Amino acid sequence: MTGCILITGGAGFIGTNLARRLAGAGRTVRILDALVRQGAQQNVIDACNSFPGCIQLIKGDVRDIALVRAAIDGVEHVYHLAAQVAVTKSLEDPGTDFEINVGGTMNVLEAIRSSSQRPSLLYSSTNKVYGALRDVDVEPVASRYVPRDARIRANGIAEQRVLDFHSPYGCSKGAADQYVLDYARSYGLTAAVMRMSCIYGPYQHGNEDQGWVAHFMRSAIADDPVTIYGDGRQVRDVLFVDDLVNAFELARTNIHALSGRAFNVGGGPANTLSVLELIDRIEAISGQSLDVAIEAWRVGDQRYYVSDTRRFETASGWRPQVDTTKGLDALWRWCAEAASRHDTTMCIEAAREQRESTGAAPP
Repeated sequence: MTGCILITGGAGFIGTNLARRLAGAGRTVRILDALVRQGAQQNVIDACNSFPGCIQLIKGDVRDIALVRAAIDGVEHVYHLAAQVAVTKSLEDPGTDFEINVGGTMNVLEAIRSSSQRPSLLYSSTNKVYGALRDVDVEPVASRYVPRDARIRANGIAEQRVLDFHSPYGCSKGAADQYVLDYARSYGLTAAVMRMSCIYGPYQHGNEDQGWVAHFMRSAIADDPVTIYGDGRQVRDVLFVDDLVNAFELARTNIHALSGRAFNVGGGPANTLSVLELIDRIEAISGQSLDVAIEAWRVGDQRYYVSDTRRFETASGWRPQVDTTKGLDALWRWCAEAASRHDTTMCIEAAREQRESTGAAPP
């Protein structure tokens, strides 16, 4: 018999997609979430209604060590996704950012360390641990920045890159990242780190601070203006959420072989977008122009970040399956359906159909 799987932050965008995949496969899922982010409460209601009896909800905060210990009791694996996720909010309130991202992660690690079951752990880190990448020399080519270094153009940024935390958010996520790796080394925890790039897909309630792909799409549908910070040529690799869930599940099933290591996970060089290119794509899909404002660069913004995913691909056999055209079309349909009905619960079937149309299959 297989045990329960805990997802901290399981009512968020990524957590919801992961919980639905696990519950759909017959696993018992426990979610620990404070339900403070936009859409979180509706996400978890949808998931519980779709998979009755498979999902347990503990409403609470990872800063509460007693609650974290209770949530971890009896589970076989932990996906630690709970976090303060916005650079802007970390600049406004670095103390709370630290408490959630570092303190909350320490609570998870200590709860696992003191647990008789010692569940395995997968921690969701970020590309921000590599800093602003100011030394990566880029040149503007049309509507994007392109690295002058041929190796970076071909492969992206690798895990061998020196860590360079930038912004309180980068510091807190980077510190937690390193604590997870050291607990694997110092205390023998079975734990690995996934440094994620830009993830997008159904159930994403993006805003200006986080989830930029969904934010731009939702703004276009609502006919709201959007703001570009910098010149819009900054490039990211984007990964459809089903591909990320595939990566998570492969990491979980191979966690003993991967333990103690950090892996970059993103769309890689084959799946990249600049902000300006995304706007062009949305205008082509919608048939209308976006109202765009320009503001100054934000602290720590990387002009070019693309994940070199070869380490994880070699270790697990994982590859992204959903290209940006299919993924963006799928997200647009989901956002449009959600907006037209004003109720996310009515979009479950649409999200399911969109997944099928991308051709992404579980590992």
